[in-house]
Amino acid sequence: MGRGPEGALGLDTLVRLQRRRSVPDAPRRLAVPDGMTAPLGCDAVAVPDRLGPLVVPRLPRLGCVYTDGARWWWIVPSDSDYALPWPSPAHYAPGALVTGTARLIHRPEGTVPYTPPIPLYLALCRVTGTTPDWL
Repeated sequence: MGRGPEGALGLDTLVRLQRRRSVPDAPRRLAVPDGMTAPLGCDAVAVPDRLGPLVVPRLPRLGCVYTDGARWWWIVPSDSDYALPWPSPAHYAPGALVTGTARLIHRPEGTVPYTPPIPLYLALCRVTGTTPDWL
């Protein structure tokens, strides 16, 4: 099955095999915990590990938070970077794709994993000393 003329593998089969192949340090999507859904899609925002504990108390609501040992990651709805220039050293990851392994350190009550992006943006601006830049 999946073989073309003369026993060659078809393009669909090759693509499927490539996707299954395990690649070290390949980006992986942050896993939404069981029982949660992401109806607005998922992106992620990361900050260096030292800033994570400074951001948390400034947030009115905390969604899923992960750490990979070097950064803290917050799940936000897809396209939360639209017209929001996240302050340095924050990193915005479309699709919530991260390299390495991140573990969940905070799971909110309820069924959605999101931290509200505007309060997160303002908290990051505050801890980095950046003036919010609304486009």
